[in-house]
Amino acid sequence: MKQLLKTLTETFGPSGYEDAVRDLILKEVKPLADEIRVDALGNLIARKKPLKGAKSPKRIMLAAHMDEIGVIASHIDKKGFVRFSNIGGTFGRYTLGARVRFLNGVKGVVGYDRLEQINDLLPINKMYIDVGATSKADCPVKVGDVAVFEQAFTEMGERIAAKSLDDRAGVAVLIETLRGIKSTQNDLYFVFTTQEEVGSHGAGTAAYGIDPDLGIAVDVTPTGDTPASLKMVMELGKGPCIKIRDAFMLADPRMVTWMIQTAEKAKIPYQREVLLVGSSDAREIQVARAGVIAGAVSIPVRYVHSASEMVDYRDLKNSVKLLIALLGKDASL
Repeated sequence: MKQLLKTLTETFGPSGYEDAVRDLILKEVKPLADEIRVDALGNLIARKKPLKGAKSPKRIMLAAHMDEIGVIASHIDKKGFVRFSNIGGTFGRYTLGARVRFLNGVKGVVGYDRLEQINDLLPINKMYIDVGATSKADCPVKVGDVAVFEQAFTEMGERIAAKSLDDRAGVAVLIETLRGIKSTQNDLYFVFTTQEEVGSHGAGTAAYGIDPDLGIAVDVTPTGDTPASLKMVMELGKGPCIKIRDAFMLADPRMVTWMIQTAEKAKIPYQREVLLVGSSDAREIQVARAGVIAGAVSIPVRYVHSASEMVDYRDLKNSVKLLIALLGKDASL
């Protein structure tokens, strides 16, 4: 899974431009799924059918988003410096000094107009991208061009640092889960969604089309295990997090109970997640059509929405184990 994760994180794919990531995922899941399709918003949907003769199989949708945060060029000045806006939650504190790569291959460095005080908040509307141009005429970037962080995949023992682990970590976990399920009593839909970072648009439309009985988002969650962090219990290396609540949804208590009981029975380490900021595809799945019993399995990640997000590899492996344990059994909640 490490090599898969490395390839996924190093692939370009901000919201709305997930094509290369989808092509990569398609190669992985094509031999594993019974049906595959791509819908109008670009979601990749891989179906694993239930065993013949399965009694009242539950239609279960699992979602991990393909897109990553990025920036979009909004103005080129006379000296060739590129002003930009955000795609998703691109934070100023992580963006200054970062290297970025545009879809056309052009690379740049993010600079700032002028720092009056070194500890000032850093709004991105005071930033620019230096692509090495000397004038507007020789700038290789046009208004509307999109870019993502440029950062190498790095292993540090059991810890991994890379860009776009939000949510390529979840994508890798879903692929490995599909690989590990040989048969199931349920009707499974593995959905690799688009545009989560700008409002979970892909998950909402996919859930409307699938009309699932149950929905599980597989995404990341910020941790509370770094100095002076928010008071949250999620930590690296302590297992997948079972979502109870985040800033925009309450997970269905029946889903929470099912996940916790399954983890405890299988002796899989897990954490209880109450997230104070952010959400996931689960919120859109939950309110699709007439409503869906929904929850989430979250992978703890440090430095979310930076160029160097960090996960613990053991959490990824245990997330796969938990999902296989959930999906391989009767899903009557």
